Amino acid sequence: MVGIQEPWAGHPLRDQPGKGCTPRWPSARWGAWQLALLVGLGLVGAGAAIAQQAPPIRQAFPMPPEYRDIQLRAQQAQRALLLAMVDSMPEQFYRTAAADGQRDFAQQIHHAVNANQYIVSHYVLGWDSLPFRPDTARIFNSRVALREFVNASYDFSIRVLQEEATADRQQLIWYFGQKMPKWMVWDELNQHTIWTAGQIVANFRSHGMPPPSFLYF
Repeated sequence: MVGIQEPWAGHPLRDQPGKGCTPRWPSARWGAWQLALLVGLGLVGAGAAIAQQAPPIRQAFPMPPEYRDIQLRAQQAQRALLLAMVDSMPEQFYRTAAADGQRDFAQQIHHAVNANQYIVSHYVLGWDSLPFRPDTARIFNSRVALREFVNASYDFSIRVLQEEATADRQQLIWYFGQKMPKWMVWDELNQHTIWTAGQIVANFRSHGMPPPSFLYF
């Protein structure tokens, strides 16, 4: 392990009198500098750990009822974006991946859409089963079938969000190792969908195609 060297160690001017540039820091000041450096290095590691796993939320702070409308708009935007991708990609490229180890296009869409119905049914409703199981042999090879799957998943989740009781939205649950109110699950879900959709852009670029235009330009 490489140790921290005194800043003046080996300095050619250290012991020459009358040289104003000689760094002679007081020992207390240097000790504080060492401590700050070590703490800073520790915080870098801690910051990386925090980025990987956010701390659990311990209380359900209230959210205005109007926020449900914002979450509904996010759900509708997710549906619109995924449908635009389904419509824009030629069926002949549905089973093509952009890179080794990546899901192919149809699998990427399936991952986002199936996660939508799974998270809503399991974490919001507390079900042990999905509302429906898609026929992957069909949806992986057919634009019509893939569109039906997207619409079925979002018809389900949007209806649940519209009908979710206010008191139920405040209930604390464990969500992938974090404790949070149920209303926050919808925001976590939105992040996952957009994160997955962002990866699908590579599928379009690999074929020399632009992805669908953004929602309002």
